[in-house]
Amino acid sequence: MDYAYVHEDDAPRIDLSGDDEIPPDHDIIPIDDALGLEEMRAKVWYIDPGEGIGYHAHSEQEELFHVVKGTFSLKLGRSGETETVEAGPGTWWAAGAMVGHGHRNVGDETGVVLAFGAPAVEDEGLDPHQIE
Repeated sequence: MDYAYVHEDDAPRIDLSGDDEIPPDHDIIPIDDALGLEEMRAKVWYIDPGEGIGYHAHSEQEELFHVVKGTFSLKLGRSGETETVEAGPGTWWAAGAMVGHGHRNVGDETGVVLAFGAPAVEDEGLDPHQIE
């Protein structure tokens, strides 16, 4: 890929509430698909109050997140060594491969989180408590 651009209003917003693998009340804009990215994933997540992404890890993927809107409780770190942090707009966090992470919207409004991951592989979530 040479270059690409897209405004998020021009990319499809997908309602994932019908997907049994993902908790309800999540919408995403798959920016990576809209741009044709091959080496990384890029998503805009819309997460309703009380909803979140459960504590998990990835075998290969390193992830980077940024809170655009809302207040989130983050659970970060390896099993038995986690830290819980409150994150608002402007907060960035990252988790390496095999490191547990998750977040939940603890605010009163729909939160918006940017999520980036590399490499761009189908890297299903692992249970961090099962990682040695």
